[in-house]
Amino acid sequence: MELNIIDANGHPIAEVIADRVVVEARRDALDFLGDVYYQGSSCVILKKGHLPADFYDLRTGLAGEILGMAANYHMKLAVIGDFSQIESKSFAAFVVECNRGNAVFFVSDRETAIKRLAGRTPTAGG
Repeated sequence: MELNIIDANGHPIAEVIADRVVVEARRDALDFLGDVYYQGSSCVILKKGHLPADFYDLRTGLAGEILGMAANYHMKLAVIGDFSQIESKSFAAFVVECNRGNAVFFVSDRETAIKRLAGRTPTAGG
């Protein structure tokens, strides 16, 4: 895994560059968030495929663990992907709720992720 640091008007955003799952379990999340912090960022962009299928099944608790850990470390996350293929109504509601906040975003493209993480759009963008 590689982290590309994007300067979004003075807001360093770490973008994950990988073609595999990078956070499979709680312990991976701690290491991952530490790597992001070490690079000088409190914002990170992930692609949908960087997280395991269990993340998208809220019954597993994995999403809650990872996002709770990110919140504890004051990290903002944007996950890029097409989430319309996930059939879970509870996950769809979770996405809507996250996108209303200011710390976790599920968006369709990189540009929207950068804008949301840099705080340049007040509402959900994608």
